Amino acid sequence: MTRRLLVLAGLGLIACNRGAVSDTAVGTLEMVEVNVGPLQPARAVRVIAQEGDAVQAGDTLAIFTTPTLTASLAQAEARAAAADEAARELASGARPGEIARGEKELDMAESDATRAAADLARLEPLALKGDVSRATLDAARAAARTTASRRDAARETLQLLRDGARKERRAAAAADARGAQAAAEGWKATANDLVLLSPVAGVVSSRNVEPGEVLAAGQSAITVGQPDRPWARIYVSQFVLPRLKAGDTLVAHLDGDTTVYRGRITAIATRAEFTPRVALTEQEREDLLFGVKVEFVWAGDRLRAGMPVTVTLPPAK
Repeated sequence: MTRRLLVLAGLGLIACNRGAVSDTAVGTLEMVEVNVGPLQPARAVRVIAQEGDAVQAGDTLAIFTTPTLTASLAQAEARAAAADEAARELASGARPGEIARGEKELDMAESDATRAAADLARLEPLALKGDVSRATLDAARAAARTTASRRDAARETLQLLRDGARKERRAAAAADARGAQAAAEGWKATANDLVLLSPVAGVVSSRNVEPGEVLAAGQSAITVGQPDRPWARIYVSQFVLPRLKAGDTLVAHLDGDTTVYRGRITAIATRAEFTPRVALTEQEREDLLFGVKVEFVWAGDRLRAGMPVTVTLPPAK
């Protein structure tokens, strides 16, 4: 038996004679399976799902944890709270009590400056007459300058309290608060991702972890199959390929069963398989086969994964 005949026999393509085109193709039923696992290395705490369990989308399958998760989440939440309070404080400006204290300090500084200026004004004429010493006059001038500077500083401080923080500082504090909140949300998302939920409705086809085991990031913990989405991949020759297009409806049956099942072509391979490196001869051209994926309408539990299904191909026009 030649290699070509072995390939065609394995795929269920029947030819009555050389060059004849088969009107059926055999494939094996499969079902869509979804592997669910942690997004980072983690240890299984509880594994709820059992093989054969029917699950709905959103059902909890397993719970994982990491050693530093709780502490890291608490630290991130505390950092976010502190940054948010700092941003709020800068945005709201000085409190009324702080402004009132600044006003009192300004009043005291203005009184000191006024008194020192008055003393200097009183001593200057006396100094010209020689009634007061030069040292006394110099001390009065120094006191006047000092109190005036203190008054100006108190006035500027009060104005800053009334104006509040600069716009750039408020923006920077708000950005820091958003960054800290985003970090906390990231840790919350990590914690949520360690609770594995079923993304689809289906049946647990494989339980790949037990409590206490550690899985790598992306490693499958639970496999959920969808029996309501059976499909099969059949292989057709280049002579049948022009008759098929995505979206076409094909009929099929199981061995020993006259029930007709309908399926829809969802994908057609763009490259041939099971071919020699260069297909030039007539025999080699007959070896060109293309994979065609056919999805079937759910028929309860009659179409099960692993069953061979015979698909009827459309006749040549």
